[in-house]
Amino acid sequence: MGDLVSTNSVDAGHLRAFVERLEHVEEEIRDLNDGKKEIYAEAKGSGYDVKVMRKILSIRRMDRDKRREEEEILELYLAALGEI
Repeated sequence: MGDLVSTNSVDAGHLRAFVERLEHVEEEIRDLNDGKKEIYAEAKGSGYDVKVMRKILSIRRMDRDKRREEEEILELYLAALGEI
């Protein structure tokens, strides 16, 4: 463990600052996740397929070369199964 624990002394102010910063970040994450849910609900209300939208986001996060490689393998497997 760190030096603070081994010396049996804790800087309460420093610790409190870390904990409060983490609490703030966790609150921001909750707010962002709530915003994301609202956007998905709005999209669904407009007739969009949310499952497909999530897939699009996943694809857009991928590196282009990695995505192409996965698409080629997917096509190969589907062809082998007689699905395309």
